[in-house]
Amino acid sequence: MTIAVCPGSYDPVTAGHLDVIERCARFFDEVHVVVAINAAKTPMFSESTRVDIIRHALDADGFPNVKVASTTGLITDYCKRVGATVIVKGLRQNGDYEAELGMALVNRKLAGVETLFLPADPVLEHISSSIVKDVARHGGDVTGMVPDGVIPLLDEALRRERGEA
Repeated sequence: MTIAVCPGSYDPVTAGHLDVIERCARFFDEVHVVVAINAAKTPMFSESTRVDIIRHALDADGFPNVKVASTTGLITDYCKRVGATVIVKGLRQNGDYEAELGMALVNRKLAGVETLFLPADPVLEHISSSIVKDVARHGGDVTGMVPDGVIPLLDEALRRERGEA
């Protein structure tokens, strides 16, 4: 059985993330979507909320070979634990490749885990979690950029940020 890992901060998960995950699920027997916890970052959503959002978005589409988890350690340690031999990363634009290549080489050195890069769907390549949060913070409509269930959670998180909740 071939197991792949799709790591990311997923703060929040976007339509682009889901596209990569869904495409990955067609190629591998089992796919682990892993919310990577980075102590150096302050996410908008809690670890458990990000995991729940992804589970809910994928359950709606029916992907029985996809598991959602989180980790605080190295992705390569997670890969070793679950027997994954490949990490799958989506690439939006040229800068993504340059940023991801170094990590891919380190992951191969640490654990012998290869990295597969999937190009983003051109319709979604402009979407990132940062852009989604920025658009929402300025009152823009993020419909279609994130799963529908994320929009009320995003609105609630932004109200808390502004001290309205």
